[in-house]
Amino acid sequence: GHLAESGGGSVPTGGFLGLSCAAAGQSFSGSSSGWFPQASGREREGAACMSFDGNTSYAKDMKDRFTISKDNDTHTLFLQMNSLKPEDSAMYYCAAPVICMYGRHIDTFSWTVWGQGTQVIVSS
Repeated sequence: GHLAESGGGSVPTGGFLGLSCAAAGQSFSGSSSGWFPQASGREREGAACMSFDGNTSYAKDMKDRFTISKDNDTHTLFLQMNSLKPEDSAMYYCAAPVICMYGRHIDTFSWTVWGQGTQVIVSS
């Protein structure tokens, strides 16, 4: 499979962005999937996760601002990000399959497929 993110950009504090992750050769309908931001010089972390049956989990500081969703018909995963803060600035990756644990804890497999990332910059 192949994943391709889009929708990143540069916005001011308080702004919003909608990220998309298009899948080719695989589907989000039968597996859990997630979004992982990686800020410069830091490790990749979990931000939002959607289980195969539609349950969602979020990192604590993103829970009330970000919304993960998916469209099984178009094989697309989304991340709506509102009230953006400078600390949200990162390269955002989508990945599947994953295991949604809790909060920002998302486990991955050796065979988890990753996209190439889309850059989000939030200016202060």
